[in-house]
Amino acid sequence: MKAVIMAGGKGTRLRSVSEELPKPMVPVLGKPILEYQVGMLRRYGIRDIVIITGYKAKYIHDYFGDGSSFSVNISYINEDEPLGTAGALYYLRDQIDEDFLLLMGDLMMSVDVDRFMEAHKKGGGMATLFVHPNSHPHDSDVILTDTEGKLSDFGEDLWGQGKRPGLSEETRTVRGVLSKNGKRDDFCHNMVNAGIYAFKPEILDLITGPVKQDLDKDVIRPLIPLGEVMVYHSTEYVKDMGTPERYEAVSRDIASGLVEARNLSHRQKAIFLDRDGTLNEYRGFIRDPEELKLIDGAAEAVRLINSSEYLAIVITNQPVVARGEVSFSGLDRIHAKLETELGKEGAFLDDLFYCPHHPDSGFEGEVKELKFSCSCRKPGVGMLLLAAEKYNIDLSGSYMIGDSPSDGECGKNAGLHTILIDRDSGEGLLEAVRSILK
Repeated sequence: MKAVIMAGGKGTRLRSVSEELPKPMVPVLGKPILEYQVGMLRRYGIRDIVIITGYKAKYIHDYFGDGSSFSVNISYINEDEPLGTAGALYYLRDQIDEDFLLLMGDLMMSVDVDRFMEAHKKGGGMATLFVHPNSHPHDSDVILTDTEGKLSDFGEDLWGQGKRPGLSEETRTVRGVLSKNGKRDDFCHNMVNAGIYAFKPEILDLITGPVKQDLDKDVIRPLIPLGEVMVYHSTEYVKDMGTPERYEAVSRDIASGLVEARNLSHRQKAIFLDRDGTLNEYRGFIRDPEELKLIDGAAEAVRLINSSEYLAIVITNQPVVARGEVSFSGLDRIHAKLETELGKEGAFLDDLFYCPHHPDSGFEGEVKELKFSCSCRKPGVGMLLLAAEKYNIDLSGSYMIGDSPSDGECGKNAGLHTILIDRDSGEGLLEAVRSILK
């Protein structure tokens, strides 16, 4: 398999760090960003690498040569004139005849490439975007997806189609993109394009010539209505180093070992959070996004988790779906509100799992297919086990924080360290997280 790295960036905002180097060659703890990427590809057996260069390309050519010093084979496509993020891919049409990986060369990352490519092939789309939540969704393009697999919208018939409501799959179909430059009046999930792509070779046929083109706008977005664009959601470390502040943060994360630790080939640790009464104010069953309000200190607590070795994952019972009081799409909007409010304060959830079932019947408008005893409803451990499988989590090294006996029992049943907080205490969650991170 080949990998392509787009390495033509100038790095204008990093002039205070390095005045003359192209952005992919800016050193981090003694090594260029690009060298970290080449090392990651080599680790996963990818030896054939094409680097697309532009601004001050000589620095890259002189450093890497033909790649033999790094145990890989490197060839180059040099842009005499900037061709955007897609134009130079035209020259690959006769070189690539199988699925390939594309990376933006200004990113620090450690990604389980095998896991990503396997999900791409299972998803079946022409393009698969590597997506993740970030701390600044307000100035990022946000990806809109379906709720499960390849469904086209928020269906009420998820259960009838054999899907597991509330439990996310590895890949989803893209429905659209909210531009960072557009007006956002509504709530949206924190799902951002990370700058890593898996493509079928046929995508190169869509690039008609070596002319300036934008990969996302001109090549990928026209494929969305055709159902050919998938997303792969991951908690792994991928960060742009476009500002001096982000550069310093990435340097610290490499030194601490966090970058490598987040690779899903390694066992992960998580802090699992209940929703109502833990993250947001307890108001009984929430049926409308307007009813959801973050507890004071909740966003700060999640931010602390985000900067630690732990994942932040919500585990919540939502029987309002089975009771017929909230539809799947309505619950999705409530959770989008939760992610939006956290994002405003620079915090994000790595994932959210919910159980829509309820064992008792007799409610007007109830959804009968969802009225049964299940293993995912807390204190059952089904949601924890699914999260552990999806993200390679070591439950024995993880925590459960909640406000009810069922949260405590759920955590103990799964072998987690468990902390119960007072739902009326605004500092409860924050204090619990601080105690764990100490």
